[in-house]
Amino acid sequence: MFCKINSSAVQGVDGTIITVEADVSDGLPMFAMVGYLSSSVKEAGERVRTSLKNSGFHMPPKRITINLSPADVRKDGTGFDLPIAIAILLCMGKNSKLDISNTVIVGELGLDGCVQKIPGILPMVYHAAKEGYEVCIVPYENKKEAELVDGIKIVPVKNLLEAINYISTGIIDIPNDEEIKDNNNLASVDFSEIRGQKVLKRGMEIAAASMFNVLLSGAQGSGKSMIARRLPTILPQMTFDESVEVTKIYSVSGKLDNSSSLIMQRPFRAPHHTISVKGLCGGGSIPKPGEVSLAHNGVLFLDEIAEFNKTVLEVMRQPMEDGQILISRVNGSYIFPANFMMVAAQNPCPCGNYPNMKKCTCTPNEIRKYQNKISGPLLDRIDINMQVEPVSYEDIFSMPEGEKSESIRYRVEEAVEIQKKRFADEIINYNSQLSGKLIKKYIRLGDKQEEILKKSFANMELSARGTYRILKIARTIADLSHNDEISSDNIKEAIFYRNNMGSVKL
Repeated sequence: MFCKINSSAVQGVDGTIITVEADVSDGLPMFAMVGYLSSSVKEAGERVRTSLKNSGFHMPPKRITINLSPADVRKDGTGFDLPIAIAILLCMGKNSKLDISNTVIVGELGLDGCVQKIPGILPMVYHAAKEGYEVCIVPYENKKEAELVDGIKIVPVKNLLEAINYISTGIIDIPNDEEIKDNNNLASVDFSEIRGQKVLKRGMEIAAASMFNVLLSGAQGSGKSMIARRLPTILPQMTFDESVEVTKIYSVSGKLDNSSSLIMQRPFRAPHHTISVKGLCGGGSIPKPGEVSLAHNGVLFLDEIAEFNKTVLEVMRQPMEDGQILISRVNGSYIFPANFMMVAAQNPCPCGNYPNMKKCTCTPNEIRKYQNKISGPLLDRIDINMQVEPVSYEDIFSMPEGEKSESIRYRVEEAVEIQKKRFADEIINYNSQLSGKLIKKYIRLGDKQEEILKKSFANMELSARGTYRILKIARTIADLSHNDEISSDNIKEAIFYRNNMGSVKL
C-alpha cells in the first residue's frame, strides 16, 4: 500500500513543507529511505522500527520504502520520525477518520514510543498555516510555542499511540495549561543606578530612540559595561511581529524556554571575545543562526571589542549595513535576519589606564597597536562614539538617585512612534534605517544648519556614510524633542556624539 503524509522542516529561519511518502509491499524485507537525507534523518529508520514495536504494533516482514520530497531540498533533524511512523501504520491498514491531506505532522520518537520536543516548531507551524493547512500534530512539549500561530488547530501528543488514536478517531484530550507568561525579567537592573554620566546617559537615550550602533571607550571601571547592560530597559517594547521574528530564531536555535514561548523583551547578547566567526555569524553544514541573529531586534554587546579576533569583527560589516546575513553552502543559501543594535566597549590601552600616565604601564606603540585593532571601515559603521570618564567620589556617594529607566523609556517610545508615523509608507521603522535616497526625502536642513554640517564635513574629513549618520542622529534628537524641524543645536549635538571618539590617537 501507498500513503502520503505532510510534514515540515526548517530552512534558515523559515518553514517549508516536506511530503513523507511511504510504500509497504511484498518483497525482500528491508527499510529504505531516500530524498537527499542527512545522517540524522537516515537514523530515523531504526528509531521508527523500535518505537513501533515498543508501542505494540507488529511490523510484518515487508519491503518498506520511504521518500521525503522534494528531493532537491536537504532534510535535516529528527522531526520526521512521527510522520514516517504514522505513514507506515496507515500503509499497514490503520484506518484514518481524518482528512490527513490538511494535516501537518512533526515530532521525534524515542525508542519507547514517546514523542519528544524538537527545535523550530514556530516557523514550521507558521508556514503550514500560511499554506492553508488546518491541523498540525506536534510534540506536547512544543504546545505553547505552536499555539502562538493563529488560524491552525494544534494537536499536541505525548506518544505515538496518542497520535495514531487521534488520526483514527479525531478525538484527543488536551488539558488546559496556564496562560503564557513573559518571564523575561529586566527589573533587576535600572538606569537610576548609574551615578553621574549625564552626557553618556543622554547619548544612550538617543541611541535607543533609533537603534543606533554605539562605541563606548574609557578607563577600566568607568561604567561602560554597566550602562550597556541597562540599555535594554530603555529600548521600545517590541511589537507582536517583532516578537514572533525573534522567537522564530530562538526556536530554530533550540533556545526557547518551555515556561515562556513568546519572547517579549528585546534580546541582549554578550558573546565572549574568544567567539569564532561561525559562532558570531552562524554556520555549519546545515547553517544555524549565530549571535548576530540571536540579537535580532535587540542588542549585541561586544565587551572589550579590541580583544576580539580582527577577522571576527570584519565579518560584521555586511550585517550591520543590510540587517541580515547570507550564508552560502553547496546545498543552498540561507538568509538569517540580523537587524541588531551593536554596543561595543573598549579600554584605551591593554592595561586600561591610559591616559593616566601614573597608572598606565603601556608603551606608545602598544597603545597605538591596541587601538588600531578596530578597522576604519568598521568604526565608520558605528553611529555614536562616547568617551566614558571615570566617576568621581562625590558622584558615587553624594549624588541622588538618577532618572529611572521607565521615564527614559517613555520618551524613547514617543520618539519611536513619531518615526513609525513618518515612515508609514516605507519598509523601515527607525531613522537609523534611512538610505541615502530616503535621507534626501525626509531630512531637510535650513541654510544655517547646512553651513554647520558643511564645515564639519571639511574639518572632520567625514565620509559620505559619516555625514549621513550625523543627519540621522540629528533627526532623532529632534524627534525626542517633538520638533518637526532640525535645529542648529540638534546638528551640533549630533556632531558631538558622532565625533566624540573613544580612542585617543597618538
